[in-house]
Amino acid sequence: MDGTVMSGRNSLLCTLLLLGLQVCWAAVTVKVAVTPKVEVMEGQPIKLPCTYEAPGASMVLVEWHIENQGVRTRISFHSGGEKKVDDGTPYTSRVTMGNDNSLNIAAVTVSDERSFICLVNSGVQGVSEASTQVKVYSEPDEPAAVGSTQLLSVTSDKPEEVGTCTAKNGHPQPRIIWYKDTSPLPEVKDINEDMYMAPSVVKESSGLYTIYSRLFMKVTKADKDSEFHCVVEYMMPNSSPLQKNSPPFSLNLHYPMEVMTFSLVNKDPVKEGDDVTMKCETDGNPQPSFDFLKAVNSLDGVVSDGGSVTLPRVTRDSAGNYTCSFLDCDFSDCEEITRTLPLSVHYLDPVKIEPAGPQEAKKGDTVELQCRTKASTDYTLEWKKDSTVLFRDGALSLKSVSLADAGVYTCEGAVPSVPGLMNKATVELVVAGGPEIDAPTNGEVEKEGESVTLRCSAQGYPSPQFTWKPSGKESVNMVGNKMVSTLTLDATAAVMKDGVVCTASNKYGEDSKTFQVVLKKAADSNEAAHADRADKQQGGSSGVVIAVVICVLLLLIVVALLYFLQKKGKLPCGKKDKKEVAGGEVNNDIVVEMKSGEKGNEESELLNKSAQ
Repeated sequence: MDGTVMSGRNSLLCTLLLLGLQVCWAAVTVKVAVTPKVEVMEGQPIKLPCTYEAPGASMVLVEWHIENQGVRTRISFHSGGEKKVDDGTPYTSRVTMGNDNSLNIAAVTVSDERSFICLVNSGVQGVSEASTQVKVYSEPDEPAAVGSTQLLSVTSDKPEEVGTCTAKNGHPQPRIIWYKDTSPLPEVKDINEDMYMAPSVVKESSGLYTIYSRLFMKVTKADKDSEFHCVVEYMMPNSSPLQKNSPPFSLNLHYPMEVMTFSLVNKDPVKEGDDVTMKCETDGNPQPSFDFLKAVNSLDGVVSDGGSVTLPRVTRDSAGNYTCSFLDCDFSDCEEITRTLPLSVHYLDPVKIEPAGPQEAKKGDTVELQCRTKASTDYTLEWKKDSTVLFRDGALSLKSVSLADAGVYTCEGAVPSVPGLMNKATVELVVAGGPEIDAPTNGEVEKEGESVTLRCSAQGYPSPQFTWKPSGKESVNMVGNKMVSTLTLDATAAVMKDGVVCTASNKYGEDSKTFQVVLKKAADSNEAAHADRADKQQGGSSGVVIAVVICVLLLLIVVALLYFLQKKGKLPCGKKDKKEVAGGEVNNDIVVEMKSGEKGNEESELLNKSAQ
């Protein structure tokens, strides 16, 4: 009996010991930590960390699992020093496992958006796990919005499709927002409304989304000036929603005419020779086919382009009333609509000079010419020689003409109110008289005997003949309204001494001028002497300025010295004068007289004090 009792006690102790061990093992738990959510762009690598706490565990098995429809599949594990990726899974060739038990995916795809489970098994100490949710993002392409190519009528009683928007390759699924001008349109899907959207989604084989949205609305005439576009709104890792805009499009609407205009395209007043374009249009759409008439006659030789008509090189005969008309049958009984446009064509007749032809006068004569024209409106006439305006009316009057008055005179007519409308005529005035030679220019040579060239310029009519003494190689040509004789000869001693005489003559007389030939060194010496005289004059002026400055400085020094001595009380006249002024009355006419003896005494006293 005692043995039986002892055996029962041993069994009880073993049971209690086993229960105690189980309680101790239950108190030692395994803790696993992962990042709950990881966001990544498609195509980028990703690292999923996994850490654990298993105190006292000698052998730990770390496994990464995925789950599909409730069925788990292990993709990799780490036990002791062994790391391995499981075969036959979608991640066999795409993942690796780090020494820190992290799971590394080389290039993430949309199919990787799932939960990855890290499971830690420490044997008798227990098993624990934690999961990481991977979120994959793909930025969609820029949306494409295409407006309807149909002519949409504003009188339609039901909404019409005005545009389609497409956004491709987004993840997660983006959404489309429609805009009219700068305002977003409310998202409406009820087809019974005047405006609604019809969205659709396609999931591509890549797992990315392509979304579509069709916009339906009842259009109005105000929509003709509106622009429509769509915006795709999407998410990116760790950011607020982002947007991309499509290019805008406009609608082609059909709406009735309310106003019709017929106008002149030319901005400036029309003048003869211009191409004139007239445009006829309505505020309806589409524009009708217009008919153009002048008075009741059809237009011949014109260029028509829809609502515009061009008259090439108009004349004054092109002026008159033009009409534009069309037959309006769109939204009412057919009715002819007509507009009238008056066209004015400005003109300026050719300018005529009387008397005509070249005019010849002798020196001292009076020359009078008259210029005339006609124009469609006020005009001006100006007489010019070269670019100088001589008279601002049609009359040209030259008193006592000289050779300088010879030349070409132009009379210009213009209409100031019509830019570019001008005409002109010219007349040549020939003044007959004896030649006049311009002031001669001396020739220069380096040394006696060298060749020198001289030019003698003379004006006169008939053209003068030239004679040189002494003579040489000569050539004559016309420069402007003057004859120029060029002479080349040797600078002999006689030429250097007496010069060369040029004589110009015609039937009315002659003129002579002497051209001197000098050495260049002599000419340079004269210039140097002149410059030296100028420098001396400048130097003398500078000396005077310096002397004046020195005198002013000396005067300032003397004044300062006297002021200093008076302040020190070394000028006895100072105190005495002050007392006299203080004791007596002030007279406006004060005369101060200093005798020569007193002055000598003061100077003596001043010198004595200075010596002390």
